Amino acid sequence: MADSSTQSIIIGAAPDRVAAVICDFPRYPEWAEAVRRAEVIEEYEDGYASQVRFTLDAGVMADEYVLAYEYAEDISRIEWHLVAPSKMQKSQRGSYDLVGDADGTTTTVTYTLEVELSVAMLGMFRRKAEKMIMDAALKQLKRRVEASGAAH
Repeated sequence: MADSSTQSIIIGAAPDRVAAVICDFPRYPEWAEAVRRAEVIEEYEDGYASQVRFTLDAGVMADEYVLAYEYAEDISRIEWHLVAPSKMQKSQRGSYDLVGDADGTTTTVTYTLEVELSVAMLGMFRRKAEKMIMDAALKQLKRRVEASGAAH
């Protein structure tokens, strides 16, 4: 059975800046602590990644897997699914939904993740892994986007 979690965060940047960081997969190791490597292995004609291979080392969970991505026309939604079962996961589905405020200075990012593990994991380890994934997906993303804004 897959566990599903959803959380939101407000980031001090316009949706296109947030989407640019989310879609820059090769740079994930620079800001997402558990990601050791993210390699785009297939792209759509418009240059967006269609498949990305991730190497993850989160202590309690080390894995390598490929995700297939799809994007809303305006990049307000980025969603993915696991291409094939990995050592640790039977399935994974997720999405980022980006909603900009009226003046374009902040974006509410909602992250949803549903993972079915192929290994049994004690509840406390599962919760720790989930918290770490959610933190990377939202808090570390926020830090990266807002820091990159200061550089522009």
